Amino acid sequence: MSEVREPSKKTSIETKQKILDKGFELICKKGYHHTNCIDIAKYAGVSTGSIYQYFTNKKDILISGMNEYLTEIMFPKIKKDKVLNKEEIISNFINSSIKNHKKYKIQHEELISMIHQDKELGKLYQEKEIKLTKEIKDYLEKNNIILKKPLEKIHIMLSLIDNLSHELIYHHHDLLQESTLIEETKKIIMNMINEK
Repeated sequence: MSEVREPSKKTSIETKQKILDKGFELICKKGYHHTNCIDIAKYAGVSTGSIYQYFTNKKDILISGMNEYLTEIMFPKIKKDKVLNKEEIISNFINSSIKNHKKYKIQHEELISMIHQDKELGKLYQEKEIKLTKEIKDYLEKNNIILKKPLEKIHIMLSLIDNLSHELIYHHHDLLQESTLIEETKKIIMNMINEK
């Protein structure tokens, strides 16, 4: 087997990205254990050999896809270029999380399953989670929001937002009103931020 290479030409970069996007999508649709590199090649419209030019195996595709997914999609987006008030920041985090959970429902379900089964993926998830927690801390401080025990509070806030998104996208308990759940989550987070 030839050595995996990092593409430098535009077409090679595009091919690698196509394999990553389509491979990750297929793994999330069919499940990791029900997908192989031949399936990925067909789904991406490339030769199986092309896959092995850029990735060592399907797990390499999964890890690369998960890295991209966690960075760009799953965790709430931070609008770093804007100065926002507390309410706007909380609303943006909540809206971003709900939107991303809805848009990438299949990917999210497969990834959550995989991070509980695979230690390497679980570790990657935890690293991304902590990185985001630190980025949010820095972002809040730039917006003059200083928290006591910031990393712990932000971790709890993200967990609340994630749980809210799960309720609205996956669980749908009939007795619970969506608007009330969102407003109460905002209040809890606001209380955490305002605590002296």
